[in-house]
Amino acid sequence: MPTLLLRHIAHLATFDDAAREITDGALYLRDHVIEAVGTDAELGARPADRVIDLSGHLVMPGMVNTHHHMYQNLTRVMVQDEPLFTWLSTLYPIWARLDDAAIHVSARVAMAELIASGCTTSSDHLYIRPNDVTLDSTIAAAQGIGLRFHAARGAMSRGQSQGGLPPDSCVEREADILKDAERLIHAHHDPARHAMTRIVLAPCSPFSVTPGLMREAAALARAHGVHLHTHLAEDLDEEVWCRDAYGMRPAAFAESVGWTGPDVWFAHAIFLDSNEIRRFAETGTGMTHCPSANMRCGQGIAKIREMLDAGMTCGLGVDGSASNDTSNLFLEARLAQLLQRVAPARYGSEAPGGRGGFGGTPGALSAREALTMATRGGAKLLGRDDIGHLAPGMSADVIAVKLDQLGLSGTQRDPLAAMVMCGPFRVSHSVIHGRPIIADGAFCDLDLDALLAEHAATMARIWQ
Repeated sequence: MPTLLLRHIAHLATFDDAAREITDGALYLRDHVIEAVGTDAELGARPADRVIDLSGHLVMPGMVNTHHHMYQNLTRVMVQDEPLFTWLSTLYPIWARLDDAAIHVSARVAMAELIASGCTTSSDHLYIRPNDVTLDSTIAAAQGIGLRFHAARGAMSRGQSQGGLPPDSCVEREADILKDAERLIHAHHDPARHAMTRIVLAPCSPFSVTPGLMREAAALARAHGVHLHTHLAEDLDEEVWCRDAYGMRPAAFAESVGWTGPDVWFAHAIFLDSNEIRRFAETGTGMTHCPSANMRCGQGIAKIREMLDAGMTCGLGVDGSASNDTSNLFLEARLAQLLQRVAPARYGSEAPGGRGGFGGTPGALSAREALTMATRGGAKLLGRDDIGHLAPGMSADVIAVKLDQLGLSGTQRDPLAAMVMCGPFRVSHSVIHGRPIIADGAFCDLDLDALLAEHAATMARIWQ
């Protein structure tokens, strides 16, 4: 099995159980697994098939993106100033034009963007399936580029004629959804440790599927040992809709259809009260924070500090490329930190003295906590014990950032915090499953110019 030695690492942040940060560190990788972590004095003399000198670099585990809609990079910067339900209603008919070729190229572009900005594992919530669109094409894209991938089989079954938000042309029959979900599990889901491909069942949202589909998806997922994912408590319009349709808040609806537990994670979860947060923490139910998209759509601030203090598992997601318009987990970590610091005290109490405005808390979320959400938090949401930190026996998913660059100058006192508080920047090296994907700032095997040309041609075809 091939071996790879990363040595003379200026600052090695392991995110292991002891939260070790090592100066002049080294990593020894054998095939797709980390064999040893330590100082260069301890590991530097080991023979290896390939050696990479990372002097002047910060090295950390690859980040884990736990919410995305990759196809949306075909519709970036659209519907710029509207609330969520208007945004969705405008874009649904446009997305109805997509075909499988468009899904494939948009996934490749999204994955390249993620990898270049430090992500090594991603989920993708593909919930609209018009024409000949399949989840298989996104899985093929991940396999081609080398990204560790959790493909979420999304679905919408409740169209406007049934009181839902999406047009009827964008929904599927529930029997077909469940049949295809089971096919995908049998064809692609790998439960083994260090797996590169797993399947997630992910009905889109409370306002686009029926309670019956939510229950049946949960039963199917648990019969096969796969995880569950959906949007929840994302918008106040959703809360009104759930009260009108079900007579309960979104969190209570989720619990009523069996959607709590360590195999469930929700995107956004902005509008949870303290009792709901406590209940999710008790059941092991997790959430993905998507600060850019929440700010872009003017939705609100998720109660991350309260969630973490309650013991709830929280990860980070870039969300769709039409509600975020970029795919960069370092930027999400930065915004997560800053947004918690300006969140109103108790998430809604006015500043004392009648001065107007709201008071924030400078230490509400640290840079290391934000990066832990992006690494270990995301790994736990996906049900993985093999990614998210660097230790012997863990998957060989490693990123390196060159510190000697303009946006990082002057950060020598705390280069790890700089990954959140400075930037933006691209990684100089990315190793996924032991395979170098980016080296010295360039993709090793991907023709990026050709990919971007194909993406532009696809946009011209879809939009004509």
